[in-house]
Amino acid sequence: MVAASAHDGDRPGRAGRIAIVGSGPRGLAVLERIGARLNDVPPGSRFEIFLIDSTEVGCGRIWRTDQDELYRMNTVADEVTMFSGPADGGPARPGAGPSLADWWRSHDPEVGRNEYAPRKLYGRYMRFVLDATEKSLPSGVSFEGIHARVVDIDIDGDIDIAGDSGGGTGGERDAETFRVRLDSGRTLLADSVVLATGHGLPRLRGTELAFAEFADRNPGTAYIRSDSPAEMDLDGIPAGTPTGIIGLGLSAYDVIFSLTEGRHGKFLEVAENEYSYQPSGDEPLIVAGSRSGLPLPARGRNQKAPDYSYRPKLFKADGILAGAGGRPLDFRAAVAPWIFAEMHLVYYATLVRGLAGASAASAFVERAEERGSCDPLAIRAVAEDFGVDAAPVDFFALARPFDGLSYGSPEEFTRQVTACVREDLRHAEAGNRLDPVKAALDVLRDTRSELRRLVDFAGLDASSHARDFLGWFSPRSSLLSSGPPRKRVYQLLALLDAGIVRIAGPDSRFGMRGSTGRFTLGSPAVAGSETELDVLVDARIPGTDIHRETAGLLANLRDRGTLSEYVNRSGEGTFRTGGVATTGAPFHPVGRDGSVHEGLHVIGIPTENTRWFTFVGSGRPGPWSEFFDDADEIARHILSRAG
Repeated sequence: MVAASAHDGDRPGRAGRIAIVGSGPRGLAVLERIGARLNDVPPGSRFEIFLIDSTEVGCGRIWRTDQDELYRMNTVADEVTMFSGPADGGPARPGAGPSLADWWRSHDPEVGRNEYAPRKLYGRYMRFVLDATEKSLPSGVSFEGIHARVVDIDIDGDIDIAGDSGGGTGGERDAETFRVRLDSGRTLLADSVVLATGHGLPRLRGTELAFAEFADRNPGTAYIRSDSPAEMDLDGIPAGTPTGIIGLGLSAYDVIFSLTEGRHGKFLEVAENEYSYQPSGDEPLIVAGSRSGLPLPARGRNQKAPDYSYRPKLFKADGILAGAGGRPLDFRAAVAPWIFAEMHLVYYATLVRGLAGASAASAFVERAEERGSCDPLAIRAVAEDFGVDAAPVDFFALARPFDGLSYGSPEEFTRQVTACVREDLRHAEAGNRLDPVKAALDVLRDTRSELRRLVDFAGLDASSHARDFLGWFSPRSSLLSSGPPRKRVYQLLALLDAGIVRIAGPDSRFGMRGSTGRFTLGSPAVAGSETELDVLVDARIPGTDIHRETAGLLANLRDRGTLSEYVNRSGEGTFRTGGVATTGAPFHPVGRDGSVHEGLHVIGIPTENTRWFTFVGSGRPGPWSEFFDDADEIARHILSRAG
């Protein structure tokens, strides 16, 4: 490999040395797009590329290849790719390569359609993408994968230049050299740096800190903070120990199955989609709770092509923005009605298709689109002309089915939650195109890019951003659209039936009891539900908050003012998002003083709430989404500076 500081005089431009910090999906996507674009640079150009990761180079921490097989993705493998273009008969290379499913089948021909891959297998696929990218690099490009932690980045040079910051408030800097300092003591010199650091572990505060301090004061009590379940110390929980789980989302499923199947318990399929659980005796007693009291519902059986792309008919960002006249949007008033209208359009179209066929469904959609109303009753009126008589659906009530109800015992609530989950599975089995409910809920996934155009970079009024979008819409939308594979939900039912797992109830309350030195968990809606616990596991995804970074790279850059928090000041209020402030593409961080470093980029989870839904972990075959668009904008900018 070429040394980091070698051949400075031979470099044709200013951006010949590139450091990518973090090799999860975002960092790897930037490298893949750099690889694809290097085919267009002048012959003889010289570049040095460093890909740095503290866990595993090529796949990062979340997708590392040594984790347990039981951790699964929640997107079918046919819809996942890390190549920005399809395979074309030639060797796999940037811009042309197999999807995860095609690569998986090349190793295991028994893999069927719409299978959910283990996360470790996705990590292996990502390393394959890295290997294919490295092999394809031109002769003038050196590459080095480095297993190390970046602890700091010093910036030399501060020549101000004029320019549009694309969302920043100050001028840009040029003629910079970035000194990338590793925990090994090595320093790399780079002209461009991409920060794709992924999920962090922010400083505990509030109740989380109180739980941790309580556990420290009480021997025999443990609090396990939120993190990737593969990183949690779950093995130390003794068998039979009353163990509480905060949350009922994807991470909670992983924790539950780590503590059951991961401890040699067995699921026996006694009939199609019916399981019984055979305990190993090593399981703890698991009690889980959340605001909704509802385990994350299952993804509908996939009936869409891998490259499926949905074009909204009613929920259109251009129309909403035009109506706003440049003013920040009130999410509930200006945006949510159109999302629900699109969901009802798909709901009724699915009903019409089932009753009268595809041509009738197309005619219904065309007529409803012409009417252009966001009123569900108006959409229903059009459906009635096609023979469908069904009331509109309160879709978000599906995310809070137990609100306002009470139960006389934990057993009564378990029967209710079981019935609710089974009803959802009935819809899931019918599929995400044929079942009206699941088809409508898929709109929440299919219109994310449209929604980003409205909410990113303070498109919403500050108070509506915090209260309506992040406080109301996002958690319900995530619950209804981001579920696990159906098999996992069937198996959860078996755990409930076996008494290995219990759900406390809606509006779950987690507490601490000083008199006994134990945690507590109960639901005010379920009589007799309160349980004392020896272990409490926070199974929620860690939030993004640049101010809660306690040490290391992001904290150092924040403390020096290179990174700053994005604050939404649209409208009358302000909302501190916690995300790193950036310009628009190619996403330069905006410093505390409003300055912008042209050679520095931040992408993905550290920018969450500046932009929305940045934790997408893959591209999709077919037309590019923001996942590849973002990576390509950064790659284009980096290479253009070397021209």
